[in-house]
Amino acid sequence: MLNLRNVKAGYGRVNILENLNIKVGEGQVVTIIGSNGAGKTTTLRAISGQIPLNAGEIEFEGSMISGLQAHEVVNRGITMIPEARQLFPFMSVLDNLMLGAFKLSARETAAQQLEEVLQIFPRVKERLSQQAGSLSGGEQQMVAIARGLMANPKLLMFDEPSLGLSPILVKQVFEIIDKIVSTGKTVLIVEQNVFNTLNIADYGYVIENGRIALEDTGQALLKNPHVKTAYLGI
Repeated sequence: MLNLRNVKAGYGRVNILENLNIKVGEGQVVTIIGSNGAGKTTTLRAISGQIPLNAGEIEFEGSMISGLQAHEVVNRGITMIPEARQLFPFMSVLDNLMLGAFKLSARETAAQQLEEVLQIFPRVKERLSQQAGSLSGGEQQMVAIARGLMANPKLLMFDEPSLGLSPILVKQVFEIIDKIVSTGKTVLIVEQNVFNTLNIADYGYVIENGRIALEDTGQALLKNPHVKTAYLGI
């Protein structure tokens, strides 16, 4: 479904990513793990059209999306759940959700999509009239994920979904991601909670200094000595 080939990207003339090669198959859960500053979020920004490529190409469903603007990437079927949620705090939860259905194809089925999303997030359903900024951190993360689903994406990308959450809420977030995957969505997830992420991943990439250092199935990476030492503290 998604194919990054020899991608170089960064900010200005400085490349953060160097010859990055990543594949995501339809229906898969693929994760990218690595330390802070390794290039994980930059990879998602390159895919979503937030930053330009300096070299290489990105293909989605057989068509090049390299060089497309962010809204054009969304229209192709890729949605990103950003780090730190980035909700509109003084707007209602419902209004935040409806912004996720802004693209034309999503607007046409917004009512049906809202009903399906609220079945996954009953807590969000109870908070529809509240201002998004009045919710707890865990509830805001649920709203951010629900908003992403409102676009009915083919590929859903998560950037650090457990950031700043308590262990109990982290567990809930990963249960929600697992539920989303069971509906047939393809998921690409960037996360520092390595154990939980690799446990749900079909395949994983370890990125170090903007390059892929390791790749394997999620379970194989959990057993990898380097991953255990560097990322699991074992």
